[in-house]
Amino acid sequence: MNLRDKLRGLLVRLYARRVEGHLDHAQVPKHIGVIMDGNRRWAKASGSSTVHGHRAGAEKIEEFLGWCSETDVEVVTLWLLSTDNFDRPREELVPLLGIIEDVVRTLAADGRWRVHHVGTMDLLPAGMQRTLKEAEEATAHNDGILVNVAIGYGGRQEIADAVRSMLHEAQDRGLSMEDLAESVDIDMIGRHLYTGDQPDPDLVIRTSGEQRLSGFMLWQTAHSEYYFCEVFWPAFRKVDFLRALRDYAARHRRYGG
Repeated sequence: MNLRDKLRGLLVRLYARRVEGHLDHAQVPKHIGVIMDGNRRWAKASGSSTVHGHRAGAEKIEEFLGWCSETDVEVVTLWLLSTDNFDRPREELVPLLGIIEDVVRTLAADGRWRVHHVGTMDLLPAGMQRTLKEAEEATAHNDGILVNVAIGYGGRQEIADAVRSMLHEAQDRGLSMEDLAESVDIDMIGRHLYTGDQPDPDLVIRTSGEQRLSGFMLWQTAHSEYYFCEVFWPAFRKVDFLRALRDYAARHRRYGG
């Protein structure tokens, strides 16, 4: 690292401390959703392989959760694999699934986080299904941040699964379709989502400069604030995170009022 890079790094750290010092913890979002985008473009820009990009993105996760813990965030939803990602070439998808499974194991072994899967289990390999179930059981009584790992996740699929769950529950209770139709409301649908009784995201961060949700938590983000960041996920820094929190705190959430 040359002198110029060292000075730039020092200035960034000093700026991050300044932003953090002015951060009002009472205004910190309690639930943050993250669309971790840009692993492949980061790899291409750095002259490395796609697999290396996914590994670098995976390594960023624990660092990010550490920042969240320092700022009193309570729930984080990490979008690790969408339903659309299963259309990727096998030579990319198979290593990616292995990297994601390693992420889940690492989060469970850390001892600080509570791991919860959101997504369609049936789409996942049997080994990953076991890993997710074991991680949830092993971390159920941890006191730290609740970490939703969105794997095999799609927003439309989640709503379809919620409706299916409601229909099965009505059948088990012996309700007619007429009775079910009369009882359906927003709260009932919300209870059958993957996130169940969790609070909705206050803030959604998407890296890499893309300004769309791509189906991320379509129901839950109806009143969320969005923060779109130009940097690719593997290069996401604490100062970028603090800027997102500062931007969120400066907004006035009216919820339609």
